[in-house]
Amino acid sequence: MNRIIVIFCLILGLSSCTSKFQKILKNKDTDFKVKMAEKYFDEKKYVNAQQLFESVMPFVKGTPRYEELYLKFANSYYLDKDYENAENLFKTFIEYFPASARTEEVEFLRAYTYFKRSPKAELDQTTTNRTIQLMQAFIDAHPTSKRVKDATETIDACRSKLELKDYKTATLYYELALYRSAAISYGLLSDGYPDSKNSDQYKLLTIKSYYKFAENSFVDKQKERFEKVIEEYNDFVDRFSDSPLLPEAKKIKQQTDNFLNNIK
Repeated sequence: MNRIIVIFCLILGLSSCTSKFQKILKNKDTDFKVKMAEKYFDEKKYVNAQQLFESVMPFVKGTPRYEELYLKFANSYYLDKDYENAENLFKTFIEYFPASARTEEVEFLRAYTYFKRSPKAELDQTTTNRTIQLMQAFIDAHPTSKRVKDATETIDACRSKLELKDYKTATLYYELALYRSAAISYGLLSDGYPDSKNSDQYKLLTIKSYYKFAENSFVDKQKERFEKVIEEYNDFVDRFSDSPLLPEAKKIKQQTDNFLNNIK
């Protein structure tokens, strides 16, 4: 019985709050609604703030406070983690107020909304690529900004995720015994991320994949394909002569030499 009473009181309280907010929303006094919107914003009741900001926008447009309120409107979505709507509003802010002192901040936040929506590496990385584009545009437009460091770190994080996605794809090819596809994918990784700490590993995996591809080929194709292993090995030596993975690469090279000698 006590539980029923508690539930009833909760429902009654929620109903009362809803009724109070609806009265505020229907109020004709713009100044009062702005004041309440800012109050809800400060209290982190962003959904309520959004509704009130949206309702007063037509009435404050063209006034000195329009810019500030519009930015709070946009930030209410950002802080509520509704990054898609936040991005749209940040974009519109930049269009409405191109000379604003807050434009730099908004451009960064707009780019960051894409980063916030960037999914795990296995999924489509459209938003990750878009983050890189917008963050680079931000750096180009504001090279002396204090946010350049954050923008650069965000780009690095995005590139790491794209690198991981490509690595997972290449590894999947290898595990499925699609060795030619794996070799090409690992090769693209090594060439596409030359500054990666794993660049020599990707090159070694390229060699391994081409070796497996040659080993499992028809006899009449093996000579040509084992020669490709040698070519990749030589490139490894040129690029990573001090790599700790060099002994493993040499071992594959020796095995390849043995195969080529037998083929001859």
